[in-house]
Amino acid sequence: MGAKGKGYGKASGAGTVINAIATYKGSAFGIDLWTYAEVELGDDFKGIEGEIEVEGEESADADTRLIERCVGSVLRRFDLPLRGYVRTRSEIPVGSGLKSSSAAANAAVVATLDAIGEEANALDAIRIGVDAALDVGVSITGAFDDACASLLGGFVITDNKRRELIKRTEKDSEVLVLVPHEKAFTADTDVKQSRLIAPWVNIAYELALEERFEDAMTLNGFLYCAALNFDPEPMVKALECGVQGVSLSGTGPSFVALVDDEKGERLGEVWSGLGVEGKIIRSRVNNKQNFS
Repeated sequence: MGAKGKGYGKASGAGTVINAIATYKGSAFGIDLWTYAEVELGDDFKGIEGEIEVEGEESADADTRLIERCVGSVLRRFDLPLRGYVRTRSEIPVGSGLKSSSAAANAAVVATLDAIGEEANALDAIRIGVDAALDVGVSITGAFDDACASLLGGFVITDNKRRELIKRTEKDSEVLVLVPHEKAFTADTDVKQSRLIAPWVNIAYELALEERFEDAMTLNGFLYCAALNFDPEPMVKALECGVQGVSLSGTGPSFVALVDDEKGERLGEVWSGLGVEGKIIRSRVNNKQNFS
């Protein structure tokens, strides 16, 4: 393609099964919440600039470095001029542990590929976004697990250090998400404290490999609540409602639970009574791959 083009991409949010910060091995699942990206390229632009819109949130001081870096990385890969504009529109709350950064990176990469009429292997596209996340400092491990769940959908298990997709499987479930108003950005996480729980996180990872995802995420959730000083009460309340799979998502502050209709209704009422300032989102696992 020449110097001008417009392209579109999208990627989903995700929830945590295993947070990879302790061991570099992670697991996550796609959630039916979306980030959409539009990339416009042309000689009229001075460089690469970005704009972020998040539903229900002020976006005036949104950090656009990640999506700009993703566009630039794709253009460099194909030796094209680094000029363009990238816009993302997202349903995913920022700084809530629902993988908004991974979704934004994936969507921006896919939109740039679309704009230049080029193709890439799905995992290569994911790795471009992972590199960008590490470059701009919004991730500790690169969040390869989150990025795979975001673009490939379903439940994924990964080795983030080797950037290997170990397993992907699909599972239908409703998802209930408790999203407090407070933010908890991954880059601010106490990594040293998280590494202390590594032996027990490994046990949770083994459960995930056996596709016992509910057991794995619940163990993961209690471990990381302890390491990162989050109150596990939302998890305990979920267990009281008969939910088997519930976890702190990412480095918080959101909690995600795999539920059926009845348990989701009950847990929604219980979570609403906790007095947590924020919102509750009802969604589903996204099993659809967002990359062709």
